[in-house]
Amino acid sequence: MITMENIVRDGHPALREVAEEVQLPASDEEKQHLADMIEFVKNSQNPELAEKYQLRPGVGLAAPQTDVKKRMIAVHAEDAKGTLYSYALFNPKIVSHSVERSYLTSGEGCLSVDEPIPGYVPRYARIRVKGTTLEGEQIDIRLKGFPAIVFQHEIDHLNGIMFYDHIDKENPFKEPDNAIAIDR
Repeated sequence: MITMENIVRDGHPALREVAEEVQLPASDEEKQHLADMIEFVKNSQNPELAEKYQLRPGVGLAAPQTDVKKRMIAVHAEDAKGTLYSYALFNPKIVSHSVERSYLTSGEGCLSVDEPIPGYVPRYARIRVKGTTLEGEQIDIRLKGFPAIVFQHEIDHLNGIMFYDHIDKENPFKEPDNAIAIDR
């Protein structure tokens, strides 16, 4: 089971390294770690379990945040219509994206960053992601809105990029050009 103690914090070298591809089929150890990651994200959203295990609520987790330098992410997030996007993926990759951008009006947060970092984080409004599920199935999903932002945030972790790297240093609340504002 993954707890907050397993989450590395900002400044840890694992957060700035490019994670390695998972050789498929994944090992039992890799499958177990990815299953633990999605379980952590789901548990963190359950108020009783979050309190019991002292979990900060999260919508996604990338393996480097647990000091495992492999290309694995877990996402459990709803879009504006309440549709649940729950995925545990090996080797997720953005294969195409829109020109149009989007950003969260509330800014982004991260389980590895303890303090709030204000500012808008420009992301692609729509993305297409390919990856491999825990069961070894190849998937190809189209995402927009909040789930698209979450996937981009987690995939950034696999490339050693933190969300605040995208914030305009001169003007953190400068609205990105050609962008949709998403309230969350």
